[in-house]
Amino acid sequence: MARLTEHGLRRAVGVPGLFATAYGNVGSSIYYALGLVAAHALGLTPLVFMFAGGLFVLTAKTYAEGAAMFPEAGGASSFARHAFNEVVSFFAGWALTLDYILTIAISAFFVPHYLSAFPGLHGLTHNPGDIIGGLITVAVLAALNIRGLGESAKLNLLLALVDLTTQLLLVVIGFVLVLNPSLLIDQVHLGTVPSWSQVIFALSLAMLAYTGIETVSNMAEEARDPGRDVPKAVNLVLFAVLGIYAGISVVALSALPVCDSLHPLAHGCTGVVRHGHRFFTQLGDTFQNDPVLGIIEHLGLHGTLLHVAQYYVGALAATILFIATNAGLIGISRLSWSLAEHRQLPSLFARLHANFRTPWFTILFFSALAGVLVLWGDTNVLGNLYSFGAMLSFTTAHVAVIALRVKDPDRERPYRMPGNVRIRGRLIPLTAVVGGLGTFAAWISVVVLKGETRLVGIPWMVLGLGAYFLYRRRQGLDPRRQYRIPRAERPAGFQALAYRTALVPIFGGDVSAQTLSSAAKLIGYQGVVYAVYVLPVPSQLSLDAGLEEEEAAGRSVLETARIKARRERIRIHTDLIRTRNPGAALVDEAERVHADVVYLSTLHAPATEQRIGPTAMYLLSRRPCRVIVETDNRVGPGSASARGQPAPVGT
Repeated sequence: MARLTEHGLRRAVGVPGLFATAYGNVGSSIYYALGLVAAHALGLTPLVFMFAGGLFVLTAKTYAEGAAMFPEAGGASSFARHAFNEVVSFFAGWALTLDYILTIAISAFFVPHYLSAFPGLHGLTHNPGDIIGGLITVAVLAALNIRGLGESAKLNLLLALVDLTTQLLLVVIGFVLVLNPSLLIDQVHLGTVPSWSQVIFALSLAMLAYTGIETVSNMAEEARDPGRDVPKAVNLVLFAVLGIYAGISVVALSALPVCDSLHPLAHGCTGVVRHGHRFFTQLGDTFQNDPVLGIIEHLGLHGTLLHVAQYYVGALAATILFIATNAGLIGISRLSWSLAEHRQLPSLFARLHANFRTPWFTILFFSALAGVLVLWGDTNVLGNLYSFGAMLSFTTAHVAVIALRVKDPDRERPYRMPGNVRIRGRLIPLTAVVGGLGTFAAWISVVVLKGETRLVGIPWMVLGLGAYFLYRRRQGLDPRRQYRIPRAERPAGFQALAYRTALVPIFGGDVSAQTLSSAAKLIGYQGVVYAVYVLPVPSQLSLDAGLEEEEAAGRSVLETARIKARRERIRIHTDLIRTRNPGAALVDEAERVHADVVYLSTLHAPATEQRIGPTAMYLLSRRPCRVIVETDNRVGPGSASARGQPAPVGT
């Protein structure tokens, strides 16, 4: 039996760490999304951001419930795997890979634009300087990630706080210096400035501003208590992001209002010369690739103060976008690893570098694809394609969580979305229903209004699905069933620090948390305990008949165990099994949840199961994973039990 030792190699991320990572990804989007959305939404940009923020709220709630149920990498792909099958799971995962590639490309492409705030770097604002700068950013981060660059929770938290503080300060200064409510109202002529088609497209494109919500589910795997910490972090991100985006967009449209190229003086746009179309805003034109720098330039600051503000914002934005590019590389590495582990991508995507132990092929492959998109050099196209993939994966996440409410209503849900209605005995979340309809409508609008999404996005999905079916066929695998790649043999001298999942059978009236605590020590407090109450059914009864009192007592025991586990900060899932053969049922359950260890305590078991009973013998003979049996072996005054300690027996 491996002894659990801790050397600081495992992280336990709390609410601050989750918030910092999520906000670092979502909050960074303002540096490029503001200009792209304003180019289409014009004076309605603040309202468009708020409406898209409503969809973001609904989507975030869906991810909070899904990530709390399944704290594992994969996001929408993971939810779809549990709700449907591997085909739907791959569909969501492949759409998500497109999002990560685009996140890398967009973030890297905007890094040089913000660095252009410094003297001598003005050439980075246009082609080829911005393309070369973006390619260098991707190449440097790919090389660093292959060598093992990771994420620093402390650095993420520091940068998130600095970024949030800076954005708040920008909103406050803008409200004081340039806010003009009457101008905000006068520059909107709904139906013409902007047109209805522009508004519809801007709404779908505005979801680009909320990139990074998948981070919540990826980080849930490292959270101390996903059921408690993930929803709290999501709520904090929602509050911060919605407030910041609304404030900055209002300041931006006051500082850089919608202009009439035929009558610039009438709209306060002196010095503006514009051809091609009548109404525009410099926010989505001159400053489309560095909108926040455009706001700084038009706040009315002068001299040294203006230069200091430009340098500071330029350096901060470039750093945040650099970190966002790195987060995209790490995110796609985690996602690809998850897909490869479930035999949805070739095992090459899960192969580690011989020296650095990093997924080198995945990093090189997707970095190369991101580099191709950077070479394209069209931020509008990148934004459109991102909306295509994001809306697909968001819609799949909504549908999967709704399906789980119908198919598996008794599953433990540490967090449950608000706004539920009971339909045919099932609680259906209206937030997910409305969110799913909204994200699907946004996807339709992107496909209909923008040709590049049909030319690139749809072929990407078709080719991915075709390759998936071909790969499964060549491997002789059912495309709908779930598989996992065999775990590699451990090298000589390897010592496991901990297991990740433990199955803990509960017999009779065992309501003590001692067994749960013992199992938690083995797996660490990042692992998950699956507590299963075993209810043997006599052969003369059918499996689903009678025993109502016994079943009620079992569920009471599970509820007590759940409360005690929560009190000790143990991540727990519970279930009740009716069976004629407890050993066989536990073997099946261990395989279903992919348990790393079965921890069976016989201290509170019936007399027939004391010490090494039939169930323990069956588990030891079949061994679906590592099996540890805790017994009360009173064999003499020097025994463990005589000293008041149970004796574990492992195999």
